[in-house]
Amino acid sequence: MSFLANQFRDYPRVHTTRTNLLIHIVAVPVFDLAIIGALVSLAMRSWVGAVGGVAIAAAAFAAEGRGHGIEPEPPAPFTGPGDVVKRIFAEQFITFPRFVLSGGWSRAFRASGSNTTPS
Repeated sequence: MSFLANQFRDYPRVHTTRTNLLIHIVAVPVFDLAIIGALVSLAMRSWVGAVGGVAIAAAAFAAEGRGHGIEPEPPAPFTGPGDVVKRIFAEQFITFPRFVLSGGWSRAFRASGSNTTPS
């Protein structure tokens, strides 16, 4: 099974609490737009814009990390620097959008009821 298929298959396991789902529905688009903005800024040689975009992306990713901290099951640990970059960018630009568009996010949100943290 491919890396992306494995990440998508495991995704519902680590996205079960309402709070984490709400954090992700806001933070992932912010991360994505901030990274795109940073790349555009670099292309335009705007170092301030590039640094600002990276800072915003880091803050959005940190928020997601806080959300994962309240999940009953943690994500698999990173296996090295390359794994960190691959998993973060795959989740942000491919797996989470796929989770939303496939109905996984709304199913998980409904299943979470009013639980914001694990019991």
